[in-house]
Amino acid sequence: MASGSKLSIYSALVGNLAVAAIKFGAWALSGSAAMLTEAIHSVVDTINQLLLLFGMHRAAQPPDENHPFGHGMEVYFWTFVVSLLIFALGGAVALYQGMLKLLHPTPVEHAGLSMAVIAASAVFEIVSLAVSRKAAEQTRTAIVRKSHPKLTLWRAIRISKDPAVFEVFAEGAASIVGLALAAAGIAGSAWLGWPQADGLASVLIGLLLAGVAFLLGSETRSLLTGEAAAKPVVDEVRSILEADKRVQAVCEVQSMHLGPQEILVAVTLDFQDTLSGPELEQAADELSDQLRAADRRITRLFLRPGAAAR
Repeated sequence: MASGSKLSIYSALVGNLAVAAIKFGAWALSGSAAMLTEAIHSVVDTINQLLLLFGMHRAAQPPDENHPFGHGMEVYFWTFVVSLLIFALGGAVALYQGMLKLLHPTPVEHAGLSMAVIAASAVFEIVSLAVSRKAAEQTRTAIVRKSHPKLTLWRAIRISKDPAVFEVFAEGAASIVGLALAAAGIAGSAWLGWPQADGLASVLIGLLLAGVAFLLGSETRSLLTGEAAAKPVVDEVRSILEADKRVQAVCEVQSMHLGPQEILVAVTLDFQDTLSGPELEQAADELSDQLRAADRRITRLFLRPGAAAR
């Protein structure tokens, strides 16, 4: 799953670099606010991919004395920074440019060239989105259990808690919608006699980016503050424990994401009273192996015997 995530980031990085250069060239010739907004959008996306790669590199560092559970949350921090950049450099700038063009509308020049650039950009973005979708589908396949056969793609992306999947996928989808808005704005301004259309398109792109930034910020804020593993993961942990005849009751299952591929699970179990000390140790070892085999992301596991409330 991690390799697929990196592939989607590299694909988006290369595509955004190429698209940004083309868009800036088209803006210089046409003077379109929507095209400038889209060019800035692509630059911001490029910076975002670099930050995500840096975050993944930092998250891969081994545990140390100050970080005994590893550095997995680094990727969440840098994804939160990405959401701030999308809002500040993408959404805010787009809104500013759009408002200027609405107040001082001017006709778009070389509209045909701008449309050709948008079409070429759309090809890059669709290819990048297809790679991101493939990574997301791999995530869904890895997460889906027999008890959750109808898990939707977007739900699986959120359950994965992997910013490298949901950030790139959300950005790719937003880029395609943004290109459609830019095309509509240029067409309205150059060919339909409505010069304000270009500025309005830029404003709508800004609102779109602000929405994406809010979505990413909300998701990563929750992960940074100790979000639990998704319900399908917790349900499977509980199901495995309850199915063991040596367990009389599952008192408590607590979990927390330490990173996209690292989950801490703490369990309190009421074992059968007839078990001896060695049998308790064997039960704990075997249950630990079963839970880790069920989900490889469970890297930290704590089992504690305790009495269930009666």
